[in-house]
Amino acid sequence: MINFRYHVVSLTAVFLALAIGLVVGTTALNGPVADNLKARVDSLNKDNSNYRDQANQYRDELNRSQEFVTEVSPALLNGKLANRRLLVVVLPTGKDYADGVTKMLTTAGATITGQVSIEDKFFDPDNSLEMLELAERASQPTVPSEVLPLNSDGVETSSALLAESLLTKTVAVTPADLTAVLTAYTEPGYITVSDKIVPGAEATVIVSGQPPSDSKAAAKNKNAVTLTGQFLTGFLPAEHPVVVAGTGSGDGNLVSAVRGDPALVVKISTVDNASTPQGQLATALTVVERLVAGKIGQYGVAAGSTSRVPVVAS
Repeated sequence: MINFRYHVVSLTAVFLALAIGLVVGTTALNGPVADNLKARVDSLNKDNSNYRDQANQYRDELNRSQEFVTEVSPALLNGKLANRRLLVVVLPTGKDYADGVTKMLTTAGATITGQVSIEDKFFDPDNSLEMLELAERASQPTVPSEVLPLNSDGVETSSALLAESLLTKTVAVTPADLTAVLTAYTEPGYITVSDKIVPGAEATVIVSGQPPSDSKAAAKNKNAVTLTGQFLTGFLPAEHPVVVAGTGSGDGNLVSAVRGDPALVVKISTVDNASTPQGQLATALTVVERLVAGKIGQYGVAAGSTSRVPVVAS
């Protein structure tokens, strides 16, 4: 008769056999398996080292490419914007490379009349009424409010006032009046301006970046287009050339908005890779093309561009 002791002995024998099998199997396979795993690890380490070297090479090539652009830009630009007076308007996300754009413009010989940085609150739709009232209070004898748009759009009205203050027009803006207008917007934090800013710019370079992504993004993007349009036409006697330098990525970015607007794309030149030295050089060449040759074009690498750079104006 099978009793409990029999079951214990049987189970013990089974487990002992399994243990012996595992030990024997592991001993038999340990050498080949370990060697195979070591070979695979060595191969992966070598691949990682190769990829790291390749990444470093790409980084070096990019740096050399940027250095090359910096070195050749004086020869390409060569004073082509001498005696040209340009205003630089910087949108909230364009500040990181505004200096690079400005440097290329000055390399071309341009005189920068000033830089106006538009702060995020300028485009906030909740501030429209306050900006309407501000535009009315900020008007001056040589910057009268009578020529401003008669509507309820605070961004359009304030942008028109800034354009009238900073661009050339029949009645020259006095330095005192310009200071009064700019102070009205700098004190509440709608804009910041560079030192020694003066009126009388003949053209505007607007430096934009990635579009906003908050809950008010759509309205802010629309307001950025509105500001751009006011520096083009506004309520001045004649249109002033505008070049938009920015990026072509992000839903609602200013470059794409201009290219997608049938009325603006035929009047405003754009560069969609201005975050790079190549794009900053292209921006200066585009300004040359716009002011010297009187041509309008769309340049860069994003949708809507016709080529990377314009033909260099002679």
